Amino acid sequence: MAAAVNHNFGTSPDASVFGSAQPAGIASPTRLASSAPCTKYLAEDLYERCLLVQSGVLATDSRLVNITGTRIEMPFFDIFDPAEEVVNSSATWGDNSKGYYTSQAITADTQYAPYCTRGFMHSMDDLSKYQTGEDALAHIRTKLSAALNKKQTTKLVNQLEGVFDTALAANSLDLSEATAGSEDDANMFSLQNVIQGQYLLGEKAQDLNTIVVHPRVAAQLQLQGQLTFSSPAGVSPSSNLEWGGGGIGVSNTTLGFYNGFQVIVDSMVPVIGAGGENNQYVSYMFGPGAIRTGSQFPINIETERNIASLQDSMAVTYSQVHHIVGTSWKAATDHPTNAQLATKGNWSLAFADPRNIPAVRLVTNVNGGGIAA
Repeated sequence: MAAAVNHNFGTSPDASVFGSAQPAGIASPTRLASSAPCTKYLAEDLYERCLLVQSGVLATDSRLVNITGTRIEMPFFDIFDPAEEVVNSSATWGDNSKGYYTSQAITADTQYAPYCTRGFMHSMDDLSKYQTGEDALAHIRTKLSAALNKKQTTKLVNQLEGVFDTALAANSLDLSEATAGSEDDANMFSLQNVIQGQYLLGEKAQDLNTIVVHPRVAAQLQLQGQLTFSSPAGVSPSSNLEWGGGGIGVSNTTLGFYNGFQVIVDSMVPVIGAGGENNQYVSYMFGPGAIRTGSQFPINIETERNIASLQDSMAVTYSQVHHIVGTSWKAATDHPTNAQLATKGNWSLAFADPRNIPAVRLVTNVNGGGIAA
């Protein structure tokens, strides 16, 4: 049994104690006066569904699990491209001109991925539990998975933006128009532009099988799919309409596949643009297992009872690494923040050719996509 500690988690000005008398606390005087007779509190779920983290784009890699240190080194062989030598019937054939092959070496390189260790703590006192009839810590346990999923998605999106800004700049295609009112069909999310982005990988374009889009982009695709006729680009009321000119399949109301891609709709995909500009929608295209993931240790949930303050506390600590194979963390900083993950100067390209990395970023406008605030 833990010893009593002469400390109350609700004494500091910024304390997050469920039993505090703050306006948002469930035991505030206003809440108790107006809602104490209610038998149960309702819950507001997280809005983001965070399908990016749940998708097959991420593959657990045993090399990233249970590793000591603050970052992981993942060596790899360089491209195997042997130099041919001409063979003939003489004593001087071969590059060494001595009548035999010259032994060639195969080289190797390495890439690094940083662990991100995060956590949080919540507390609740006994009196609040009796007055409200709710166990806030038990409620947290039921919502923990969704909350952590959102945090991991936020971290991953920051990392993707940092990587595509430098290490994978060659795999990023921005066709959007920032100036409001100046956009046209060429700037919109369309099959033509998706294919253009896909073929940034050249003949490896077919390695991409999943596209992650913002719900506003998905809404446009679904609208196109339920029309019996559509514009070739499906973007402008002034475009000529053609029967069978586009769409995903008029009999299907669900957006599951598009141009051979599995479609993931995630509201946490970035929408960029300065105030007064068009919203510019980021989409990601990936191949299977493009992002490897692992954890240094399993999620750790600890609870403690402090009898001196009549409080129960719960602390959650977790570790995670998301590694886009072929890129490398080059900053001196370990345990990076989300802002550091999004900093383009912190990433470098490990592979010699970015087309070997099945990841593409596409930025477009969407018809009726709105103006950035």
